[in-house]
Amino acid sequence: MNTRALVSMALALVFPGAGHFYLGRRARAIAFCAIVVLLFVVGLAIDGRLYVYGESRGQVITRIASLASMGSGALYFAGLAFGPAGDIRSMTFEYGRTFTLTAGLMNLLLVLDCWDIATGRKP
Repeated sequence: MNTRALVSMALALVFPGAGHFYLGRRARAIAFCAIVVLLFVVGLAIDGRLYVYGESRGQVITRIASLASMGSGALYFAGLAFGPAGDIRSMTFEYGRTFTLTAGLMNLLLVLDCWDIATGRKP
C-alpha cells in the first residue's frame, strides 16, 4: 500500500485541501479549501441544517445524505457542535441543506483526487 497516498487521503478527509497541501499542490489546496468551506458556511448561514445519521429511522436516503455530509470532515463536526440549528420554516432551508451536502460530496471527490495524485495516475 502506498503510505503517501493513505496519509494524503486521511488529511483530505479530516480537512478540505489538507491532502493536496501535503502533496505539494499548494494553490490547488487553497482553492479547494476555499470552495468547500464557502459552500459549507453559506449552507449554514442561509438557515440550513446538517443531516444527522440517526435523525430519521428507517429512511435510507437520509442516512446516505448524512454520510455524504460527513464527507466535509472536521467542518461537519464543528457545524454540529457550534452551528445554527436551522429553521425549517425558512424559505432557504432546503438550499442550505443542499449546500452542506454538496460540500461533503465535493470533499469526498477531493479525497479520491489525492489518491490519484499520490499514486501517479494524475499528473
